[in-house]
Amino acid sequence: MHIVILGLSITSSWGNGHATTYRALVRELVRRGHDVLFLERDVPWYAAHRDPSGTWAGRTELYASLDDLRERFASEVRKADLVVVGSYVPQGVDVGAWVQGTAKGVTAFYDLDTPVTLAKLERGDFEYLAPHQVPGYQLYLSFTGGPTLGRIERELGSPAARPLYCSCDPELYGPGGGKPRWDLGYLGTYSHDRQPVLERLMLDAARGWPEGRFVVAGPQYPEGVVWPPNVERVQHLAPPEHTAFYTAQRFTLNVTRADMVRAGHSPSVRLFEAAACGVPVISDAWEGLDTFFRPGLEILVSHDTRETLGYLRELPESERQAVGQRARERVLAEHTAAHRARTLESYAREAASGRAP
Repeated sequence: MHIVILGLSITSSWGNGHATTYRALVRELVRRGHDVLFLERDVPWYAAHRDPSGTWAGRTELYASLDDLRERFASEVRKADLVVVGSYVPQGVDVGAWVQGTAKGVTAFYDLDTPVTLAKLERGDFEYLAPHQVPGYQLYLSFTGGPTLGRIERELGSPAARPLYCSCDPELYGPGGGKPRWDLGYLGTYSHDRQPVLERLMLDAARGWPEGRFVVAGPQYPEGVVWPPNVERVQHLAPPEHTAFYTAQRFTLNVTRADMVRAGHSPSVRLFEAAACGVPVISDAWEGLDTFFRPGLEILVSHDTRETLGYLRELPESERQAVGQRARERVLAEHTAAHRARTLESYAREAASGRAP
């Protein structure tokens, strides 16, 4: 297939989780023989934080404006077998309208932020998607599965809402050697709704265990955050550094955004990346988590400071390693980028044939 993807970013992982997902997916599609063109709006905040070129596959082009996009890439969109528009694309409503009016092949909306998107639509916030556009996409590809998919079809009129979860790249994420440097770490951009959970599950644990070693990596944290003295801060961590970061932890923490907790069935890329490294994950609780990992066996669930400290100080080392190994085996069997590429292929081909995916 000839595939065109219009996404938030593939060139910069600064302050977003989209880039790593797109890179892994595009690479696997290219490996399977598809021609993939990724179109990205050239914006100053990503231009100032580009990751090293050559860390992603396919063809990538930057466009300066909506007019520039229309003038330079109309023929590519018109001849494509599949055109995908991602969430949070600048001027996404206008981009989507242009794609739906131009493309001759299958069109899809890829929502890497489904619960956030649905909450925005309820508020009348049509930043990158408008409700009337949903029926015009033959596929609604969602980072969230479960009951939310039925809601997208019933309430928004999608012909086919299907899960296309985030994944990990097993060529980039794997076990490391050496002694862990930190007892617990967290990787994530600041979010006001995640911060109270981070405080409860990690920062309060750090305050309650001064001998413990903790680390938080990610940008945009406000100056008012009070970091305990045993919590190290890393402002930004490029994807090539993620594996070394995860494997330097005894445990890693996953904290989910409030909208995604409410929707359930919304795994974050941190879950799969850390698990692929064989590092046991301590996660907040949300509906559907047990469809990706078995709690207590492949993932550890914490509701409060006491539970977090219990894992850190009381779980035997042999069981800690076993949890990480079982999670890694689960990821390699079900949650790699190669799995997602094959899934996308099947959705696109069935949509093109006129059959419901």
